[in-house]
Amino acid sequence: MPDIFKFPPGQAPTFLVGVALSLVYVVWGTTYFGLSVALQTMPPLFMNASRFVAAGLIMLALARWQGHAWPTRAQWRNSALVGGLMVVLAMNLVGFAQKLGIGSGLMATVVATMPMWLTLWGRLGGERVPMTSWLALLLGVMGAVLLAMERDFSATWLGAVLAFGAPLAWSLGSYASRRVELPLSTMAPAAQWLLGGVMGLVASFGLESTTPWRGVSVTSWLAWGYLLFMGTLVALNAYLWLLKHTSGTLAGSYSFVNPAVALLVGVWLGHEHLTGWVYVALPLIVAALVLLLYGQHLSGWLTLRVQWARKRSCDGSGLTRRQPMA
Repeated sequence: MPDIFKFPPGQAPTFLVGVALSLVYVVWGTTYFGLSVALQTMPPLFMNASRFVAAGLIMLALARWQGHAWPTRAQWRNSALVGGLMVVLAMNLVGFAQKLGIGSGLMATVVATMPMWLTLWGRLGGERVPMTSWLALLLGVMGAVLLAMERDFSATWLGAVLAFGAPLAWSLGSYASRRVELPLSTMAPAAQWLLGGVMGLVASFGLESTTPWRGVSVTSWLAWGYLLFMGTLVALNAYLWLLKHTSGTLAGSYSFVNPAVALLVGVWLGHEHLTGWVYVALPLIVAALVLLLYGQHLSGWLTLRVQWARKRSCDGSGLTRRQPMA
């Protein structure tokens, strides 16, 4: 992130956390529609890899303009690990899983489990995870499942393995980005995206075509541009910033909010029709967000209320004054 957004972990202003969450929730929710448009004439591996190479070069130029040093050898290696997990594996496993017979409904449900994985890695790493956060994740996944009820839940064994591998790879990459030594500020995403994009391009040239840009329509290129600037440079930067300044659980909550946003975008732009499941799913997702944001405050308030009620009960029992004898 640009230097203006640098704060010690846990000390980011609440306003900026809200802005970053809004960007991740809304922008990534709209990228489902953008992806469908870009993939109409653009090979999937090339589409993902090329936009990350472009984003990495833009961030690299910005980092050097800001005066940041080149990454060390260890930082390049760690950036390659994070970029390989998040850019190459996670993003492309989704596409391969769907090509191998995983229905869109099952895929959306599997992806919604990502924050549970991320929270689990944090817990195993010694981070404290409140019970309200686990409850919020459960409600969020339930909401995502209900949103996907009207979609395809078909599966093949190989497609299922790849589908579950996608959120696993993303959560491991997200967790690693919080733990390993990475370059400072803007240089961190620059190195991760550039290396991940280059690895993806190598795979694209080997598996798709040596000239994958041929035959791509203007509409697909426009959608690619939207994915580059809004989906990567804006929203992914916001997500990486959230990983550094909030809990992994809160940062990962986008995975069950994005399907709801994508559905509303589909109704607005794609003229899709809402089903009855939506009216059950959306309240569950809202409840999950409330618990993630205010769960500890609500838990503390309820604890105080219970203690106050017990104290009142104890003070009033067995202490009734004796009536004077006639």
